[in-house]
Amino acid sequence: MSEPGQKLRLGALIALVVGSMIGGGIFSLPQNMAARADVGAVLIGWGITAVGMLALAFVFQTLANRKPELDSGVYAYAKAGFGEYMGFSSAWGYWISAWLGNVGYFVLLFSTLGFYFPVFGEGNTPIAIGCASLLLWSVHFLVLRGIKEAAFINQVTTVAKVVPLLIFVVIAAFAFRADIFTRDIWGLSNPQFGSVLEQVRNMMLVTVFVFIGIEGASVYSGRAQRRSDVGKATVIGFLGVLALLVLVNVLSLGIMTQPELAGLQNPSLASVLEHIVGPWGALLISLGLAVSLLGALLSWALLCAEILYATARDKTMPRFLAKENANHVPANALWLTNCMIQGFLLITLFSAGTYTSLIYLASSMILVPYLWSAAYAVLLAMRAETYAGQPRLRRKDLLVALVALLYAVWLLYAGGLKYLLLSALLYAPGVILFARAKHEQGQTLFTAWEKLIFAAVLVGAALAAYALYSGLLSL
Repeated sequence: MSEPGQKLRLGALIALVVGSMIGGGIFSLPQNMAARADVGAVLIGWGITAVGMLALAFVFQTLANRKPELDSGVYAYAKAGFGEYMGFSSAWGYWISAWLGNVGYFVLLFSTLGFYFPVFGEGNTPIAIGCASLLLWSVHFLVLRGIKEAAFINQVTTVAKVVPLLIFVVIAAFAFRADIFTRDIWGLSNPQFGSVLEQVRNMMLVTVFVFIGIEGASVYSGRAQRRSDVGKATVIGFLGVLALLVLVNVLSLGIMTQPELAGLQNPSLASVLEHIVGPWGALLISLGLAVSLLGALLSWALLCAEILYATARDKTMPRFLAKENANHVPANALWLTNCMIQGFLLITLFSAGTYTSLIYLASSMILVPYLWSAAYAVLLAMRAETYAGQPRLRRKDLLVALVALLYAVWLLYAGGLKYLLLSALLYAPGVILFARAKHEQGQTLFTAWEKLIFAAVLVGAALAAYALYSGLLSL
């Protein structure tokens, strides 16, 4: 951990943020958005997202600078502000979200290849799962060679996958037609969309999905060469990805009509570029997607292992997860993560529908760690902790943190009760590892406050299990 060769510079941290956020989501963005909202609601939604996510990026930047002793980002902030069980739950939810997302990346990668090689089908044929498994363990052993080496490869793949997106933006800007863009701004011809507010709400989880990874540099704060680089990487990475996402989405709405976009097969960005320039456009985007997914797989393999390792290092998770190999890689955490991914890859052979729903659920699970990070920033500013002699800066940071907190609460509302209950069902089993860690230290399992929190999680999990059994809820 302390070797200079293992420290990550600003460029590597930015690549981790960008590489984590740009996975498969941006390549499916035109269809995903058009299926839920029309132009006006899309623009409003991106405005809300820009403000909320920028506030969240500033929160991570502020916390990285004001609490340099708190490494590992989302997990450490929840623990410092609200206790060990909330810290553990943030790490647990973040970890589940991350490795389920990797399952999605594997299936989407081979689904894209299936367009050219039918043997891969929709990414869940036996051949596709076999190849995905081979790739999974190749990434696994690559990461075992060292964090710095894997981070360097991530930098290369990040650059490679951004290039096709920039090419799309340039070509689409010239092909953009204002008459298509303004044809039905508020979706009046699509009564199934509902009101503008409903359209905005329905698209919000899509925006969360494409921004997961904004906290990537914070997770690696303990390995940063300079602590100040963590906040810089978060904001720079966010602004760059935001610009790409908005341009890709908005320009597409001026190339094809909303019904045409909504009916496309994903990755829909390939079809949009093919509509402009012909078959080579689809091939370019497909190649870009393949590189993008490979880079995202590597980014999330690093992040999954790091979050378990950091949590175990300060004894919130069992000590076996804190073991590093000779290359300073958290080997046990990596093995556990990739074994879970392998298991769910096998499940996709038999239950593709359930798998797809779990991927959307994984996206909603990241909201709780984000909420606790914003809440901790509010707590620091309200207590004036670390703000001695800086009243104006404290007020500014408090305002930004409150905006981030309100945004996180809005996202929980946008996700709906269904995902809140299903998230509780996935959070509840984590208590087994938490209990083992407490037993290793000879400590009481819960404080009085934590008992109430866990009781609420159990009630939510029980309600979700009953609703699934009775058919009131479906995955």
